[in-house]
Amino acid sequence: MQCPIADRFFHRALSTIVDISGNQFYLQTAIFVFTRTRRNNHFFILSTETMVNSDSTRQGLPFSRRFTREDLHVFDQFEYDYRSSVIRNPNGEIVFEMNNVEVPKGWSQIATDILAQKYFRKAGVPLADGSLGRETSSKQVAHRMAHCWRAWGERYGYFASAKDAQIFYEELVYSILDQACVPNSPQWFNTGLYESYGITGKPQGHYYVDQFDGQLKKSTSAYERPQPHACFILSVDDDLVNEGGIMDLWLREARIFKYGSGVGTNFSHIRGEGEKLSGGGTSSGLMSFLKIGDRAAGAIKSGGTTRRAAKMVCLDLDHPEIIQFVDWKVEEEKKVAALIAAGYSSDYEGEAYRTVSGQNSNNSVRIPNAFFEKLEANEDWELTARSDGRVMKRVPARELWNKISYAAWRCADPGVQYDSTINEWHTCPEGGRINASNPCSEYMFLDNTACNLASANLMKFFDADTRLFDVEGYAYNCRLWTVVLEISVLMAQFPSKEVAQLSYDYRTLGLGFANLGSMLMVSGIPYDSEEARGIAGAISSIMTGVAYKTSAEMAQVLGAFSQYAANKEHMLRVMRNHRAAAYDAADAYEGLTVKPLGIQAKYCPDYLLKAATRAWDEAVQLGEKFGYRNAQTTVIAPTGTIGLVMDCDTTGVEPDFALVKFKKLSGGGYFKIINQSVPAALKNLGYTEKESEAIVKYAVGQASFAGAPFINHQTLSEKGFIAEEISKLDAAVKSAFEIGFVFNRFTLGEACLERLGFTAEQYGDWNFNLLEALGFSDEEIATANDYVCGTMTVEGAPYLKAAHLPVFDCANKCGQKGERYIHAHGHIRMMGAVQPFISGAISKTINLPNEAKVEEIADCYMLSWKLGLKANALYRDGSKLSQPLSNKSDKKKKSEEKEEQKLSEPVAVESNIIDLGKLTIDDLLEEVQKRVQSSPDTKLKRRLAMIVERRSLPAKRRGYTQKAKIAGQALFVRTGEYNDGTLGEIFIDMAKEGATMRSMLNCFAIAVSIGLQYGVPLEEFVEKFVFTRFEPAGMVDHPNIKSTTSIVDFIFRSLAYEYLDRADLVHVLDRPEVMNTGSEEGDDSILDRPSPELSDVRIVAGPGVKAMKPTQPARTEQVAGNFDALNAASKSMQSDAPACNVCGHLTIRSGTCYKCLNCGNSLGCS
Repeated sequence: MQCPIADRFFHRALSTIVDISGNQFYLQTAIFVFTRTRRNNHFFILSTETMVNSDSTRQGLPFSRRFTREDLHVFDQFEYDYRSSVIRNPNGEIVFEMNNVEVPKGWSQIATDILAQKYFRKAGVPLADGSLGRETSSKQVAHRMAHCWRAWGERYGYFASAKDAQIFYEELVYSILDQACVPNSPQWFNTGLYESYGITGKPQGHYYVDQFDGQLKKSTSAYERPQPHACFILSVDDDLVNEGGIMDLWLREARIFKYGSGVGTNFSHIRGEGEKLSGGGTSSGLMSFLKIGDRAAGAIKSGGTTRRAAKMVCLDLDHPEIIQFVDWKVEEEKKVAALIAAGYSSDYEGEAYRTVSGQNSNNSVRIPNAFFEKLEANEDWELTARSDGRVMKRVPARELWNKISYAAWRCADPGVQYDSTINEWHTCPEGGRINASNPCSEYMFLDNTACNLASANLMKFFDADTRLFDVEGYAYNCRLWTVVLEISVLMAQFPSKEVAQLSYDYRTLGLGFANLGSMLMVSGIPYDSEEARGIAGAISSIMTGVAYKTSAEMAQVLGAFSQYAANKEHMLRVMRNHRAAAYDAADAYEGLTVKPLGIQAKYCPDYLLKAATRAWDEAVQLGEKFGYRNAQTTVIAPTGTIGLVMDCDTTGVEPDFALVKFKKLSGGGYFKIINQSVPAALKNLGYTEKESEAIVKYAVGQASFAGAPFINHQTLSEKGFIAEEISKLDAAVKSAFEIGFVFNRFTLGEACLERLGFTAEQYGDWNFNLLEALGFSDEEIATANDYVCGTMTVEGAPYLKAAHLPVFDCANKCGQKGERYIHAHGHIRMMGAVQPFISGAISKTINLPNEAKVEEIADCYMLSWKLGLKANALYRDGSKLSQPLSNKSDKKKKSEEKEEQKLSEPVAVESNIIDLGKLTIDDLLEEVQKRVQSSPDTKLKRRLAMIVERRSLPAKRRGYTQKAKIAGQALFVRTGEYNDGTLGEIFIDMAKEGATMRSMLNCFAIAVSIGLQYGVPLEEFVEKFVFTRFEPAGMVDHPNIKSTTSIVDFIFRSLAYEYLDRADLVHVLDRPEVMNTGSEEGDDSILDRPSPELSDVRIVAGPGVKAMKPTQPARTEQVAGNFDALNAASKSMQSDAPACNVCGHLTIRSGTCYKCLNCGNSLGCS
């Protein structure tokens, strides 16, 4: 029972201010609490200072120093920088800015930005002057989390003494600031806000189990007990409105999404369409409810900082609606394609994807071993009713298997989860089956449970010079963070009673690691090799073995988890299976249908193999004696955002995505650098410094035109460039993806271009190619580009031996010349090497190229099952419509177009005599345009204008209507089109009828429309009216344009994007295409006077003015050029990744989610 005096002491504890290295922090005063343990009837006295146990048994966990020093405060072990954090969108506009952010000097700018923009508490932080403000230092964040864990640990007897608690605190602070290991995002958001700052907040309907008395209670505030868990699994009953039912699930999910976490649910209990209801009638079916849940999830942003809710939907393979479920996203993608064809935005946040369902979750099917037996025998698979178990339908197993494979090929969903394998590794089957996973598929346990995560940066424990792994330091880190995660269970609140109770009963944890791919590359070991798999297996074995050993230590002090006794035999069997895998003892496996491949001794370094087996010997021995404090301890999470905080090049067990990267600079902008693993790998492979430098320069380029072939300082000088302008080009090219990106008026200035003989009309044309205009051929430009900007690959590099190429293989082809990439089987076999040592599963995407076949998808799913994986998520590049796939460079496309043109057009004979009678209309217009351009007076232009007649619009015509808000002011833009899809009229509606602004805009629209119908090119209007500045101006509620300088600026940005493909004038890209099918001509709706008879002659833009393709290098400001390079690099890795909703840059895959390399945002799980 809880002591009333202790309860009063707990609530009256005060906060005091202490100064640590010039930073003020808030610490709770000592708290004395009396409580009775579960092990016996002896009383303990717990406080933040001491813990006394009256029966003199072991009193807590001891901690020795490993990375900290007793004679130097932990904060003083680091040097710090004060930096500015600036996050810009692709157009160069600032979306977030914060100055004087204090971080250790070793942190990158992207890690600084994530901390400032995502993890700093923005309000309610006590400041030195007594006011409230925001966090500004990494020391504050590290302190509030570490202090919170220490305070709760001391309060409940986790430490042997106050000295052990202090060491625990300092080692954690060091670990965070050193980027060696950090927790998942919800910990950064929530942990320590109450302990350090006294922030409470109104309760949100959460629950917890009181460790004092074991009673389930409702939380009284939002942050006194934080929600540190990232992964949840919820159940759903076949009930509409009652607690635990379908509608109640959306409420429980909302509580999880609000605090930045993700949730998964198996919906197999819900009746299929047509099944009878108890009150008569039939069920509307599972799919109708899934669409409701999808809409609810899409309306919530996780933690207020990520794109949308992170959600997993699982369904058993025998559900009556399994075929509709498998086809769900396939059919929705068809709808998206139709909407895009109708002119809606193809951006992942655009109207096309917002309109359809199924876009807010990852979908997975649960496949039992019985299905594979049916598949092998080519038999039928039975779909059973949920209400009475009767067989409702039989489908050929092969047909269903092919549908799953095709759906994954077509739209990357559903993934597969191997139900039998998962449950054969289940430590607690007496509590029920494992039915589902979290959104990223790494946490798999009972329904209504949760898991909090932390990941270690393997490179912090690896010596690149000796190529040795610090086993002792890594084991220390695993023990330290296992205790952190256990304390996090103790202090947490949960979104439902069931989750609170079962999390208390089973206490599942999720320790993992990141940067394996980098460590292997630095070691000079190919990712897809037996040696790599041996090392990965050993490191995974050490981590989980030490975690379970630590769990047994805590069980000795605090008792095993409450359901351990009921599941003891099952759990010990699973522990022995883990140990058998460490020894590669296939005959020792117990109760496994699919036997995994253990660590292959001949491929694993001896010191790692010994540590791996020792860890499991100790874990099993201690567990047999004391039991375990936790039912699960490890997973391999995607580590998207936290991986970037630790400056990891790779996440989880992923390989790298690219050999050349863009390093973010303070204040914005990027600098192109080689992947930091490449030079170290070359050194370890025996290359000299000179050879290594040549290889690196081949990939990343010289970043200067000095000595470049064809385009260099001398040839540029001969073309008319002065020294200052050449210096500008050298400076700009350091962050350029291609040299063509820097030859523009923004880099060189208009005076330079005019001196070179170009007019404002020429260099103002967004299709103007200065290098071509200067006389350089495509071949010369390409050769110079390889020298200056690099090839982005090491394939073909000087000195590099062919035998070493696999060391540098990435998940994708690197650069335009790269052909090598890691085969899907390489990914799967790496997962197979790691899975036998992980409590949960592995969040990892199996990358396949766009040209992969459906049969390859099926092959990968089958191999995954045979290797004993628990889940597999495949991703074929270009399988989504969120962006058009583009595997060819613009130059390649251009050369192909030229070849086609040569084949289709006859060879023209050059002549100065022109027979006008033989000219076509287009030829005549071209000749007239030449004469107009060459004539110094305007008489011809004026005479020509007199004979041009207005071109009438069809009576029935297409266009689009776009609503937008500019600084809160609603605006409607409507268009009318000719049969060929060109623009013929615009309407502008704004404000009230009769208002001056509305009338002026209406007259302006009529004037523009008349111009368009008389042949004035839209390009002319765009060049004249974009960037005009007047009120209202500012932020815009529009799918593509996010800010504007005026209404007129917005209108012509929108028109230029829709009709001219001017991607440079918008902030978020898509590719709308509107086809006009109207054929009848009629009166113009906006002009009062009648139309003259249509003429066959119309003045149009000359052949030099072409619609711009989004893949062409549109050049905006110089600061935006840096972002062009980053986006181009990201797109070259994964062409159809969605844009980041925070900053607009393209993202890359991270596990089964996406992450942004510009601002660190995670699109899905936090």
